Amino acid sequence: MIVTTGNEIAGKSIKSYLGIVRGIVVRSPTIGQGVMGGLKQIVGGNNETYAKICDTARQESFDRMVQHAQALGANAIIGMRYDATEFSDAVTEVLAYGTAVKLDA
Repeated sequence: MIVTTGNEIAGKSIKSYLGIVRGIVVRSPTIGQGVMGGLKQIVGGNNETYAKICDTARQESFDRMVQHAQALGANAIIGMRYDATEFSDAVTEVLAYGTAVKLDA
């Protein structure tokens, strides 16, 4: 599956547009992650505990978006983007989205 933030893929023609695809993950830290992340906030600097939580959420939302595209019969996703929204204390939604397309062979 080719995934790009661009609106075209070099050397390929788009045969058909299959629609918007998305992957959504709602994530909150475990108690242990919250404690470790909170302690790092006191000291300052890069917070690897929180970075790992964010990276995992982005990867899971990306994987879900690709699965959605595969279910539509796509072989590529163009215009891919991420969005994140904190809608409650320590609860964040991560959304990966793009346009599923079928490329000429």
